[in-house]
Amino acid sequence: MKYLLLFPCFFFSFASSFAQSNKPVDKIPVLIRCDDIGMCHAVNVAAKEVLETGMPVSMSVMVACPWFTEAVELLKKYSNVSVGVHLTLNAEWKQYRWGPVAGSQAVPSLVDSFGNFFPSRALLFGNNPKLSEIETELRAQIEKALHTGLKIDYIDYHMGAPVQTLETRAIIEKLAAQYKLAVSRYYDEVDVEGWYFTPPAEKKDSMLTKLRALKPGGTKLFVIHVGLDTPEMNALEDLNPFGPKEMSKHRNAEFRSLVSPQFQQLLHDPKYRLVTYHMLNEEKGLNTMRRPVLN
Repeated sequence: MKYLLLFPCFFFSFASSFAQSNKPVDKIPVLIRCDDIGMCHAVNVAAKEVLETGMPVSMSVMVACPWFTEAVELLKKYSNVSVGVHLTLNAEWKQYRWGPVAGSQAVPSLVDSFGNFFPSRALLFGNNPKLSEIETELRAQIEKALHTGLKIDYIDYHMGAPVQTLETRAIIEKLAAQYKLAVSRYYDEVDVEGWYFTPPAEKKDSMLTKLRALKPGGTKLFVIHVGLDTPEMNALEDLNPFGPKEMSKHRNAEFRSLVSPQFQQLLHDPKYRLVTYHMLNEEKGLNTMRRPVLN
């Protein structure tokens, strides 16, 4: 078998604005991808409010997490969402851990002494994980998502672990080809970044500034981490030293910025066109994907 990928409050206005069948060639395509759906209840509640805006949005679900079932029920209710599998090989929270879908006995090189994923990429790859076990686990996550009845359009990767090396990247390309899925960043996406470490009070201004400054050229990818500032999320402590502190406040700020009237109104500017991975799959085709240039 040859793998195709082994190569280098606004609901109705959104529904009417983006239901056109003809692709406007003069508009800047903007793809909003919300990550970590299913991680916990506070993330799912925030995701629901995003979906209720009616905006076309892509959402990446974490199959290995305990709140995955709630996420499945939620995502099935909305037609404006393109669903992806957020392939997961890490569990980064001190108080909240998860492990492999395939079971720790099936993939022992991927887990710690408690059967949970390692919190960081460094610890995972320091344990010399077997490539065969990485493929087993990532395949199990895709299979579980498909067995729920979710329509899966794409895959991406939590904390970058599944694309840590060329060998692991080849695994996700192989799986994407076999399951006929897109891989995030394998079309012409250009990452729009700059607010992840911005103080929560300044995130909305940062996101608005980035959106206003967009110039034509490629699909502009906004990766957003949504969540509510609840006691549940506030108790989470990232075991990775590089993560911002008070993550619940950061995620709540990104969520509030995304659904704010100012950001939503700006998305209606005629120069933008909101797209999803489902739309890119239909308009571009999986055979046009290319491995992004690696630094």
